[in-house]
Amino acid sequence: MIKAILFDVFGTVVDWRSGLVHGLERTFARAGLDADAPTLADAWHEQCRDSLRADGPSPVDGHAGDASLARALSASLAEIGLDGQLSDGDTTALPQLWRKLPPWPDSVPGLKALKREYVIAPRSNGSVALMTWLAKHAGLPWDVVLALDSAATQKDPASAHVSFAAALGLAPDEVMMVSAHNADLYPAREAGLKTAFFARPGEHGPAQSSDLEPSEPWDVVAFDLLDLARQMESATRY
Repeated sequence: MIKAILFDVFGTVVDWRSGLVHGLERTFARAGLDADAPTLADAWHEQCRDSLRADGPSPVDGHAGDASLARALSASLAEIGLDGQLSDGDTTALPQLWRKLPPWPDSVPGLKALKREYVIAPRSNGSVALMTWLAKHAGLPWDVVLALDSAATQKDPASAHVSFAAALGLAPDEVMMVSAHNADLYPAREAGLKTAFFARPGEHGPAQSSDLEPSEPWDVVAFDLLDLARQMESATRY
């Protein structure tokens, strides 16, 4: 029986692209720059992903996490030809955008509905500080914010899932992993967790071509987070 549900956060629960684009547009306007905010947002997101692949996350040290976001921003500005175009104050402040991303419209009501029956928590490579402040801003009603407990676990997604389950005193098959990214669910299933998928077709903008449908027959396939809550509520009645 499932007792806890873990969630990918960026893209699944919060709309990182719109949040970054709006924040960057405001910064560019103040600086008098005619620059492409969506292009920088996409480059910044990809740089963050590359940094995690190379170095692993810094789940406990919030300062290290902020520094990683700042380095990724610097690399992204250089990549699109904006190196040196923003003030030091702007480049220092911009990483805070990641703490103020908007939830998708169905996220908060869906999480609140699931929270009635299940322990809910983020399963993210972001630091505890980032996850905490993001939850505060977006109103995400997590029961707990967990951190990966070792460098080895951080590098091994399947072991990380087992570690998260153990932190809650649960066996892997008592936990479900939810993501709008098919790739997140393979290591969860390998670790023995149940899996749930729904698409976020607007995550990467109007030209998105990935993760528009499930790539596998995951345990639950939903329309959105509210639909997932309805399906999980129905499951507890039998």
